[in-house]
Amino acid sequence: MSALLSESLAASPEQILHDVFGYARFRGPQEGIVHHVTAGGDALVLMPTGGGKSLCYQIPAIARHRSGKGVTVVVSPLIALMHDQVGALHEAGVSAAFLNSTLDWEETQDVERRMLRGEITLLYAAPERVTTPRFLSQLDSLHERGKLSLFAIDEAHCVSQWGHDFRPEYRALTVLHERYAGVPRIALTATADALTRADIVERLQLEEARQFVSSFDRPNIRYTIVEKKDATTQLLRFIEREHEGDAGVVYCQSRKRVEDLAQSLCDAGLNALPYHAGLDAAVRQKNQDRFLREEGIVMVATIAFGMGIDKPDVRFVAHVDMPKNIEGYYQETGRGGRDGEPADAWMAYGLQDVVNQRRMIDESPAGEEFKQVMRGKLDALLSLAEASDCRRVRLLGYFGEKSTPCGNCDNCISPPQVWDGTDAARKLLSTIYRVQQQSGISFGAGHVMDILRGKATEKVKQYGHERISTFGIGSEFSEPQLRGVLRQLIATGALAVDAQAFNTLQLTEGSRSVLRGETQVMLRESVSQPAERKKREKTSRGAPSPAAATLDATGQARFTALKAWRGEVAREHNLPAYVIFHDATLAAIAERAPATLEDLQGISGIGAKKLEAYGADVLRVCASF
Repeated sequence: MSALLSESLAASPEQILHDVFGYARFRGPQEGIVHHVTAGGDALVLMPTGGGKSLCYQIPAIARHRSGKGVTVVVSPLIALMHDQVGALHEAGVSAAFLNSTLDWEETQDVERRMLRGEITLLYAAPERVTTPRFLSQLDSLHERGKLSLFAIDEAHCVSQWGHDFRPEYRALTVLHERYAGVPRIALTATADALTRADIVERLQLEEARQFVSSFDRPNIRYTIVEKKDATTQLLRFIEREHEGDAGVVYCQSRKRVEDLAQSLCDAGLNALPYHAGLDAAVRQKNQDRFLREEGIVMVATIAFGMGIDKPDVRFVAHVDMPKNIEGYYQETGRGGRDGEPADAWMAYGLQDVVNQRRMIDESPAGEEFKQVMRGKLDALLSLAEASDCRRVRLLGYFGEKSTPCGNCDNCISPPQVWDGTDAARKLLSTIYRVQQQSGISFGAGHVMDILRGKATEKVKQYGHERISTFGIGSEFSEPQLRGVLRQLIATGALAVDAQAFNTLQLTEGSRSVLRGETQVMLRESVSQPAERKKREKTSRGAPSPAAATLDATGQARFTALKAWRGEVAREHNLPAYVIFHDATLAAIAERAPATLEDLQGISGIGAKKLEAYGADVLRVCASF
């Protein structure tokens, strides 16, 4: 073992941070969390995606293992996340392993034996495995010998029925506190509103745990929300204008939509792949691996994709269908720009999105209390979409964080006009009432808007609706304006959609206050043209990443050569390239132009193990310049 590795055996969190992971200092609240957990305290950690949550349990795990306290068990919901995390820890010289369905019986037994011998510092496993009698008996054995060090529960929002990604198997994790009361626990998530946070505390029995809540702000992400007209064309225009050749994720509501859109993007010359739960598992894994390991891939997916994806250089996240709630939207958009460089969160939404989301809530078999909470969450997301003020202020406000206008979202860059839609809302509801009164049946949004705007279509004439009193009284309103009004009315429950009757519109108890003029309906003007955007430095396919933008010509060439070398190493190790070194680390190497191993020391992201493993090769690549 080298002298550098011997030095890294010191157990203080600061030395582990420097020697193992290659970082000079902690970020934000990391230091307080790490010291609290290393000392044996319980913690609930809310930290945005890309904020460095993993180090908050990995460093305590290493420190406690070196002081003789044994194994840390990390509860993780995804196989892909386990593989990448364990691979990254191996690269840093840390003994880590996972137990999941990719291992055969002999491999599983080998990991279990190593765990019981105390040879593993961090063991990753899914909640379903952690709560099996076999695994619990192994934990009992470790606990009896004082070798069960820490439980880290990642993606802790999965335990809450109010969270955006509830997984019932997480509920069984209460056994950890009940069975191993003296073993510290740290629960971590990137997103949880106050209701979800309280549920996590209750379900995981973390009432005595110290809570660490970081800022939810991701200032490098620009939020843009547009009214949906032709989502595929709008998305293509967005990618071609802003992100040609960049890696990105596009979220869709349905599996069919995923496949159709992926094909449309491929037909337009983009390198796009589909991902949804209906695809063969081998195809899903292959597509995910390509996204992680290759550059410039656009992944078109349902929400089945993304949790635990650590790819740092995703330059945009787009939604062509509206998510269910702000937590889901925040979690998904947070997968962009994990490297701290500029990224875009772009969403197109329309009336049908609101109809679909409302219908899914109303038709779910859940109890009325749950439905009410979900309707409130949908209302909050619609308010964000319809907002005319700063998107970031609205988004952070949802999580209880005060902020000031960011100057970098679509509304800040090009403030929209606002109009009072109360009169239009009353006329729409009045038209629906009179149509039902005359015909005895209900109709859809398009037909109601035609009547209100005075369009004597064949269908209007067929039912004699040109003769009702509200025909043509809303001719001053455009169709986009009326669709905005309908979105608001449906989302707030002042109007219902009957899915069993071809999505026809139905009045509700909530319609009364609008018809009486007691409820004001304020809306943003429909904007047909996208906002003028501040120009960003753009790199073409194959050009250096934003991390290397300030390098001179020689530095850029050195950076490109280092990326090529990193790609070869990543393929040999079957790991994503960023697990070997992040772009920021390569850029720092390219700028320093090191000639000796000592020159490489102190560069962020180069720990003792990586210096020993790759230092000579890095110097060889740099020497060619």
